[in-house]
Amino acid sequence: MNNDSTANLKANILKIVRGTTVDGPGFRTSIYFAGCRHKCPGCHNPHSWSFSQGVEMTIDEVLNIIKQEDYDVTLSGGDPLYQPEFVKVLCKKIKELSYSVWLYTGFTWDEIVNSPRLLDTINDIQVIVDGPFILSRRNLNLRFRGSENQKIIDVVASVSTGTCVDYDLL
Repeated sequence: MNNDSTANLKANILKIVRGTTVDGPGFRTSIYFAGCRHKCPGCHNPHSWSFSQGVEMTIDEVLNIIKQEDYDVTLSGGDPLYQPEFVKVLCKKIKELSYSVWLYTGFTWDEIVNSPRLLDTINDIQVIVDGPFILSRRNLNLRFRGSENQKIIDVVASVSTGTCVDYDLL
């Protein structure tokens, strides 16, 4: 994509939380996208399911906030992978700024790697927390995820080895 085609990309953003420590290690800038079709029972953000919620923002507007905060970035929602073009370009630009990206999604790793569109979207993401929230598997003792089925995945290692590799939280 060239700059002309990416300049018009917009996404509805529910909120941007600056300096949070709950969406990954260290201080982070967390960007919550509007829209999710997974609609997990017991979801702690059901208001995020509507794609029309939030404020429409451009990539440059989001990047300006990321630069101001100077923290690594987490994309959550809703589900950012329902807006793959925006996420792909945003993550490429975040990586160019030398920040790492964590992404929370209700899609499983297998669903991502079996979808050429989603697989192409994750090229510049370091960690994915995958899978739907399952209320019966909820565990409040887990770090950075809500239910035991969700994995914290090292994207770079997983793509290079062709197998799902857990991210080392140590």
